[in-house]
Amino acid sequence: MISGFTLVRNAVTLDYPIVPAIRSILELCDEVVVNVGRSDDDTRDVVAGLGDARVRIIDSVWDFSRGSGVLARETNRAMAACRGAWGVYIQADEVLHEAGAAALRERVREWDGDARVEGLLVDYHHFYGDFDTIATDRHWYRREVRAVRLNQGIHSYQDAQGFRVGREERRLRARATGARMFHYGWARPPHSMRQKLVASQEVFLEQVDRIAARAADQQALYWTPLLRRFTGSHPRAAEAWIAARRAVGPAVGPRRLKPAHLRLYLSDWIERVTGARLFEYRNYVEV
Repeated sequence: MISGFTLVRNAVTLDYPIVPAIRSILELCDEVVVNVGRSDDDTRDVVAGLGDARVRIIDSVWDFSRGSGVLARETNRAMAACRGAWGVYIQADEVLHEAGAAALRERVREWDGDARVEGLLVDYHHFYGDFDTIATDRHWYRREVRAVRLNQGIHSYQDAQGFRVGREERRLRARATGARMFHYGWARPPHSMRQKLVASQEVFLEQVDRIAARAADQQALYWTPLLRRFTGSHPRAAEAWIAARRAVGPAVGPRRLKPAHLRLYLSDWIERVTGARLFEYRNYVEV
C-alpha cells in the first residue's frame, strides 16, 4: 500500500494549487492524508470537494509559537496517520507530473526490497513569475526526497522541505527516479504573492522584519539570475488551474546585476561543463 500525505491551510486565500497537488499523487496512492489546519477561508470544503474516498482529512490547529518548525510537526502528524509502507509527500504548491507518478510507482515496487533505499528523489521545476519561466540558479534545489519508507524513524525536518532519520537526524539514503515535480509557489498572481508574504510572517518568526519590509513594497517579483524558458508540458492535473491564471501572472522586476551574481553564473558554467553542482546542500545521501 502506498500512502500520500500533505498539509495545507488557507489555500483559497493564498491560491495554492492544492486540488491539482492531491490529484497528481492520487495517480499512484491508495490513500492521501491531508492535514488541514484551521483556516480563515473554505480550504476544508475545497479538499472535501474532491469527493474521492481515498482522501482522508485530519482537522488540526497549528501552533505557530515556535516558528517554521510547525510545518515539520504538522507534516509528521499527517505521516503518522498513513497506513502504507511507503508515503508520497507533496506540498500545497507542488504538482507531480503524471509521468513521474508512474515512475515513482515503479521505483517503489523495484526498490522496496532494498533496505539501503529509504527515500526516493524527484527533480524540480521551479516556476518563477509565470508558467513559462523557471528559476535555475543554485539557490533553487534541483532534487528533493518526496517518497519515504513509513514507520522507519523517518521524520520531517525543520521547515518541512526534507526529511531526517532518528534522533541523530541522519540524512536519508535516497535514490534518483527522474520523476518531475512542478513547483508553482512563485508563479501565482500578484495579490496571492502579497498574501503569501503576509502569511509568512506568522510562520517564519525569525525573519518577520525582513518579510514585512518586502510585503510593504512588493509590486513585482525581484529579478534573479539564470531564469530560463520552459517549453515542456505541465502536469495534466494542473492544466485548468494554470489556464485560469495565465493572464494575471505576476511580473518580474527589472534586471539588476550585482557582483554577488557572478558566482552564480560561474557555478552554472561549472555545472554545465562537468555535470556537478559544487557544494550543493542536500537533505539526503544518494545511494
